[in-house]
Amino acid sequence: MKRTALALFVCLGSLCAYPQSGAQPAQKQSVQTSASSSVHPAKEADIRKLLELTGASSLMLQSMNDAEKNVRPLISNSLPPGEYREKLVDLFFDKFHAKRDTQQLVALIIPIYDKYYSGPEIKGLVQFYSSPLGKKMASVLPSIMNESQAVGGKWGEQLGRDSMLEVLEEHPDLRKALEDAKANQPQQ
Repeated sequence: MKRTALALFVCLGSLCAYPQSGAQPAQKQSVQTSASSSVHPAKEADIRKLLELTGASSLMLQSMNDAEKNVRPLISNSLPPGEYREKLVDLFFDKFHAKRDTQQLVALIIPIYDKYYSGPEIKGLVQFYSSPLGKKMASVLPSIMNESQAVGGKWGEQLGRDSMLEVLEEHPDLRKALEDAKANQPQQ
């Protein structure tokens, strides 16, 4: 039961973090208006230009797709077993993909950029990302992030494996308890 609740909580939290384009037009407009209404229009335009130059929308979609890989099995495992489960999860994600709208998320992010960067700083970033070096940086950043995550993941796995082996070697009582628990575990 705890696992089901956790999976649904993670799913709902993930869903709340991502905008949905299928919202009523009045709701969609209010999200965009309330998120960026306090930002000076010229600065907002510069922030939008910066986000466009950096490929923020495609990075947002990539992040959502990466998150889906983790959330999908949690949702599936939170549902009772049955032949319906895979189809239900697939249809859920089809509906979710149809509703997500990165422009709504951009509107929510604009005040954050406004908070941390001055108008001249945003203009400087726009100028940098308009340069050949800035364009290259924006174009290779997703690849750098993917490769860094892969390398970091392998490093973390090895670090975790080594740490566990050392702990079990330093604490034979825990090694024995682990071995006993494995031996008494029901076969699946």
